This record gives sequence, structure tokens and C-alpha cells, in this order.
Amino acid sequence: MIALHDVTKRWPDGREALRGVSLQVERGQCLLVTGRSGAGKTTLLELIAAIRRPTSGRVLVHDEDVGRLPRRGVPWLRRHLGLVFQDHRLLHDRSVFDNVALPLRLAGAEREEIGRRVRAALDKVGLLGRERAMPVTLSGGEQQRVCIARAVVHRPAVVLADEPTGNLDPGYARDIVTLLAAFRDVGVTLVIATHAPEVFAPLAPTSAVLDHGIRIA
Repeated sequence: MIALHDVTKRWPDGREALRGVSLQVERGQCLLVTGRSGAGKTTLLELIAAIRRPTSGRVLVHDEDVGRLPRRGVPWLRRHLGLVFQDHRLLHDRSVFDNVALPLRLAGAEREEIGRRVRAALDKVGLLGRERAMPVTLSGGEQQRVCIARAVVHRPAVVLADEPTGNLDPGYARDIVTLLAAFRDVGVTLVIATHAPEVFAPLAPTSAVLDHGIRIA
């Protein structure tokens, strides 16, 4: 499903965000990528999503080397991925419905299908009644739920989540873990970057531990 082989990411100033990292994630598995701030967790997720390209090594998703995908191939990759960002990255001038609908509109889905899928995704995260709300009116936990709905509305095989509970109180964090567990239970592969692996213990994950860009466990 996902494999990294001896991957290094070096910035233009010579610093290495990742050095010689290898790992493998099977279909339906939950992998936690852990380590302190600056360990390279976010960079690893960005390489899987082809947001960044590796300096060396191979990043495979569905047996496709995404580090060498031509620009026109990136939309194909993104159709298989759902992305949950720590800072939400919601469009604050658009409603909850429109934020969640964005991946479907970019894919050219029909209006009727968009409505059906968006409402199903919002129902799954417990926000069906807030579809016309603006993001600024939502709590932090609700905004993260919108992010998750947006990430799964196109039914991806893989969800990449960067510190999905990092800014939430314990109650909201438990809710997010429960949501992610529901997706894992139907075969979605999860790769979660976190500095708090204990929060995700209910997912029975495997772990990859990074330290200054090197995998140490």
C-alpha cells in the first residue's frame, strides 16, 4: 500500500528533514509516526502526498513511485488520499458544506452526487445540522471534524493526518480517535503523525519513531 525505501529529504540550505528512512504500511493498517517537534513527521506525510519530493530514495503508494510522478499525475494520487492538517486549512469564506464538497468539485462530480456524499460525510462526523454554518462559528473540535469529513468525502483508500488531536481538549481528542477508528474498521489505511502516541492506543497502531529525521524504532 505505502512504502518508503531509504528516503532522504534535504532542504536547499543543506539541512536534512529525513535521512535514509524506510517503512511499510499495509492496507487497512494504522501507522503512528511519532517523535519530537522537528523530527520530520510532517515532512514524511508531505512526501507520501507528493506535496514535496524526496531528495533521494523511493516513496511508493499503490506501487506507484509518487516522488517521480509528473505534475499531471498528482490529481490521480490525491483521489486515493484524504488529508487532515493540524491547522485545519478550512476556507473561512465558505460554508461547512462547501468546504467538505471541495474535493468532489475538483474531481468534477455531479451536483446530486456532491450533495449526497457531503451530507453522508457530515452525518458520519456528527455535523449534519451544521452544513450551512461558517467555520469561524465552530469550536476547534468541530473544525477538526469538518477537516475529517473533507478528507473522507471522496472515499479515499488512505487518510494522512498531521497531529489531528494536537490542539484539542481530551474529550474532543477521544471523539476524533473514535472517528478514525471507524474508518480503519472499514479498511481505510491510516498514517498519523503525532507527538502523543498514547492518545491513539485504541487504534492498536504500529509505530515508526523519528529523531532528527532518522528512524530510530
